[in-house]
Amino acid sequence: MSELKQKIRDDLTTSMKARDKEKTGTLRMLLSALTQEETSGAKHELTDEDVLRIIAREIKKRRESAEIYVQNNRQELADVELTEASILEAYQPAQLSDDELNVLIDESIAEVSDQTGEAAGMKHMGQVMKTATAKAEGRADGKRLSTAVKSRLS
Repeated sequence: MSELKQKIRDDLTTSMKARDKEKTGTLRMLLSALTQEETSGAKHELTDEDVLRIIAREIKKRRESAEIYVQNNRQELADVELTEASILEAYQPAQLSDDELNVLIDESIAEVSDQTGEAAGMKHMGQVMKTATAKAEGRADGKRLSTAVKSRLS
């Protein structure tokens, strides 16, 4: 079992003992998503990278749901989703600052330019995103990364 998954299980036990309903429910949901991922397709054990990817996906779901709730004047439901997202964020690595993100993107653009032998432009967006995503390793949201790459390439 991955170390991160074990930490989540331990935190679930702690939150249950502390009678923290929000954290307990959120961690149960996360463990359910992890189990579902392990058992879908060929049964396999998740690595810490897989767990981080699933956590990022669950955070994205919560934020999108919160946006929809706000648009429909359901702030109390949006608050619940944002609380769950903040609980999940504790298991992610520290996010990159704007300056660090810009340096990472510049390095990725330089790599793609070297590989292709021409100046990177919008037609190289996919290659730059692939390189930048690998370098970010879960430390930057995909939407934030995409927006920054687009602004650099245009």
